[in-house]
Amino acid sequence: MYSKIPILAAIFLFCTCSSSPQINYPDHPRSILVMPPVNLSVDIAAPVTFLATSTIPLAEAGYYVIPVALSAQMFIENGVTVAEEAHGIPYARLHEIFGADSALYITIIQYGAIYYVLGSAVTAQASAKLVDLRTGRELWSGRVDVTENPSSASNRGILGTLVGAVIDQIAHTLSNRAYTVGRNANYKLLSPGSKNSILYGPYHPLYGP
Repeated sequence: MYSKIPILAAIFLFCTCSSSPQINYPDHPRSILVMPPVNLSVDIAAPVTFLATSTIPLAEAGYYVIPVALSAQMFIENGVTVAEEAHGIPYARLHEIFGADSALYITIIQYGAIYYVLGSAVTAQASAKLVDLRTGRELWSGRVDVTENPSSASNRGILGTLVGAVIDQIAHTLSNRAYTVGRNANYKLLSPGSKNSILYGPYHPLYGP
């Protein structure tokens, strides 16, 4: 069913920080395959946002990242069009097909606009885990919740808030904000350097024993 492909590209960036090196993962993964995100929200744009904005923070963290457009197309060409099906593929098979050491599994819990009586908010909530495809060991897991409140009675007044909420819906500005909030949530989730965050990869200056 699947055809074996080489890693066509490896993307990584370096950044300089003043922190001390973090502890390495037990099995030292060097490359990451970002799996199609499972979407539990009602917004169909959520998986595209999280998938498209995952590469840069992971690359900045010091990992080779399988190009997400390439991996997504590979799944589709092999008849895997549902994220849950992709998540059910055995780890060893993913390692054989893509050659990646590890895979990142993202579940989107909530994404998009939330409306209430006198305003609206845009939120992105997600959880993720990094799994070593060679051993099946879970290397890291995390969760993020980012919310932006673009309209509220406190800064617009009641009438201004009601009008603003209508304008937001008509102009689709909340959809645009949802992408921004989703991107920020993904960066927060996948950037190293904070408590319980993903660790630095081997191509980052702070990676060390």
